[in-house]
Amino acid sequence: MRTLHIYSLLAVIPVFACPNNGQYQQQALKNAQCDRPNVVFILTDDQDTHLNSLDYMPHVKNHLLDQGTHFTKHYCTTAVCCPSRATLWTGKQSHNTNITDVSPPYGGYPKFVENGFNEKYLPVWLQQAGYNTYYTGKLFNAHSVNNYDDPAPAGFTNSDFLLDPFTYNYLNSTFQRKDEQPKSYEGRYSTDIVAQKAQDLLHDAVADGEPFFLTIAPIAPHGNIYMKEKSGGVGKEPMLGHSAPVSAKRHEHLFQDAKVPRTENFNPEVPSGANWLLELPQQTQENIDYNDHYHRQRLRSLQAVDELVDNIFIALEDYGILENTYVFYSSDNGFHIGQHRLQPGKSCGYEEDINVPLIVRGPGIAANYTTDIVTTHTDLAPTFLNLLGIPTRDDFDGTAIPVEREDIEAVAQRKREHVAVEYWGYAGGEGIFDSKFSFHSIEYHRLMVIETLHENNTYKAIRIAGAGYNIYYSIWCTNEHELYDMSVDPGQMHNLFPVISSNVSIAGYPLSKIVSRLDSLLLVLKSCSGEVCREPWKSLHPAGDVETLQDALAEEYDEFYGRRQATRVEFEYCWNGYVPEAEGPMWETDGLAFVKDGLPWYDWV
Repeated sequence: MRTLHIYSLLAVIPVFACPNNGQYQQQALKNAQCDRPNVVFILTDDQDTHLNSLDYMPHVKNHLLDQGTHFTKHYCTTAVCCPSRATLWTGKQSHNTNITDVSPPYGGYPKFVENGFNEKYLPVWLQQAGYNTYYTGKLFNAHSVNNYDDPAPAGFTNSDFLLDPFTYNYLNSTFQRKDEQPKSYEGRYSTDIVAQKAQDLLHDAVADGEPFFLTIAPIAPHGNIYMKEKSGGVGKEPMLGHSAPVSAKRHEHLFQDAKVPRTENFNPEVPSGANWLLELPQQTQENIDYNDHYHRQRLRSLQAVDELVDNIFIALEDYGILENTYVFYSSDNGFHIGQHRLQPGKSCGYEEDINVPLIVRGPGIAANYTTDIVTTHTDLAPTFLNLLGIPTRDDFDGTAIPVEREDIEAVAQRKREHVAVEYWGYAGGEGIFDSKFSFHSIEYHRLMVIETLHENNTYKAIRIAGAGYNIYYSIWCTNEHELYDMSVDPGQMHNLFPVISSNVSIAGYPLSKIVSRLDSLLLVLKSCSGEVCREPWKSLHPAGDVETLQDALAEEYDEFYGRRQATRVEFEYCWNGYVPEAEGPMWETDGLAFVKDGLPWYDWV
């Protein structure tokens, strides 16, 4: 047996879950479910695609990129932790979970429970289908030392969760193993603890001899949040400090020369974007130097994750189950540092924040293969069920991702081309150059956090990439619009919406023609559910003859869209959570989704 980098397997297990080699194969094959595959899902926190963090993870390259399929256009639909994770586990957009923030009243674990999802999400469905389920690391924000058993997260055979307010403290974390009291790990490195707990849970999963689903969710490369002394302010509230991520001691010396990629949109001379971004000052050299340091700390913090990945693959191979196990690697949301003059953070609709890693390896998955079909976090729950032979649900907003090469190529550039992006509330700047005191409600008591809150960060957007076009279109709650042709402007620097009436074009089409289609599609998607989310063009074209933007741009539909206003999506007012009264026109509530007396909506509205 090979030796793990940090840990060693604690024991030789007498019965293996669905092996395909080794001395225990004959015994394990007696298990009636032995042909059912296992899943290991590694979910990082705030990991980027566009800052090139994967380039600094050689074990991820060796085990996943070189041996699996990389989905380069995979997107989260809400670019912040808890709403994104709720979408991932339920297969529903945030406007359908109504979990739109990291803490109450609009989000967090208490909101997840309140809205009934503790009985209606992936681990519960997996258990109902005969899978054992295991989890270690971060589950949700506001899952805390005060509410971890009120109620306990449902659907897990065994678990060992990180708990707030210590979730993001790399050197003072608190974990809670199933049915046990929380335990503090002061002075120990969080990702190494997760790695050991993952090995322990994998050991248990294999020993049980049943097919399993194991989630490993380290906090890296999220920023470090730590408890400080009580402030002298109002009520002397407990105060949290926010610093750059912390690496394991053994990685502190790495990447001394690494810098944030100096792309066109990095700290531009002219403001870019819209809304509050246009007021951001250009960063000073001192600020840039700090942000490069923040970037290096993110890369260093990911090295322990990279070792974790290596150890998991070594263990899977030693247990004889690697060939019968799917391994997924992704992140809850992306991250920006310096793009559009932004301080370190997420919560925007730009590519850095919404485009996240997704790599899949397993039975039938092509090795060293890359695809640019568009996929989203709404698709992951149905994908897991589909791969494991479990019926998917009619109320899913997403669809199963084709993961085998032949199936991927069959759908390329057709139905899989759009992402519905949405956000409510504020954007928080992290780091020392965008800070002031603000209050958050975490785990039912107030904690003062050092960060800036950029208000009115509520928006709806579409990211669409198909045959001949590559576009981002958004509407803020201030009713400002953005439109980018990312085929020629990948950094989203030149907002085309102000020149919509000019002769500027995208993919050879006038901007007004493009916007009329995108705005109509966004009107459907902003309040869709179930099948309407999965096939939104059918709401506009019930005959089913339009499946993509390219189809909708056909000249025969010019009159159809020309009878509409150039844009219809608009907000009544800005709000920090999902409040239908603030959302403006709704497709499912204003009658536009129906045909009346044989006439389409535009002839009778």
